[in-house]
Amino acid sequence: MASTVQAQQGNMTFFVTSVGKGNGADFGGLEGADTHCAALAKAAGAKATNWRAYLSTTLPGGDQGVDARSRIGKGPWQNAKGVVVANNVADLHSGGAKIRGEMVKGRGDTPNEHDILTGSDPDGRFSTAGGDTTCGNWTKSGEGSAIVGHHDLQGLKDTRHMKSWNSSHGSRGCSQDQLKASGGAGLVYCFVAN
Repeated sequence: MASTVQAQQGNMTFFVTSVGKGNGADFGGLEGADTHCAALAKAAGAKATNWRAYLSTTLPGGDQGVDARSRIGKGPWQNAKGVVVANNVADLHSGGAKIRGEMVKGRGDTPNEHDILTGSDPDGRFSTAGGDTTCGNWTKSGEGSAIVGHHDLQGLKDTRHMKSWNSSHGSRGCSQDQLKASGGAGLVYCFVAN
């Protein structure tokens, strides 16, 4: 049994981080977030090395930055249990993805950590919502905000936003305490860019 679990973890190409970097939404930009994903994947025994955090960025003036969906490859992706999360990018954003992070505390657990940082709209693209939607492109741990999704697909109301894995609402701020206050812990989705 242990060898089966180890083989599945070795072949995983998707996971929800179990811990944040400890500095709120400040990962040191996309490169730092990717490094965080890679370090956690290596510690879990994953064989893949080309890890990317599912994060979007924006440019000054609301111009297009980097889209999360463009960073993560073409799929398919599977979790540590060997379950295919999505076959491709279209499948991932279709509403049929099997994202649910069972090891991460969700709504009803203490503490609730279901807010996963994305900075993205429901299609996985940079947000045009206005204001700061990426905590300064993942470099702020104080004032600001970031769009988050709910890994457990649950929220205060039964709406499409509350059930969105990648675009539910903005965070209360970018610090570790502010992320905790709105139901998060500075966690991100990690995919192998294949």
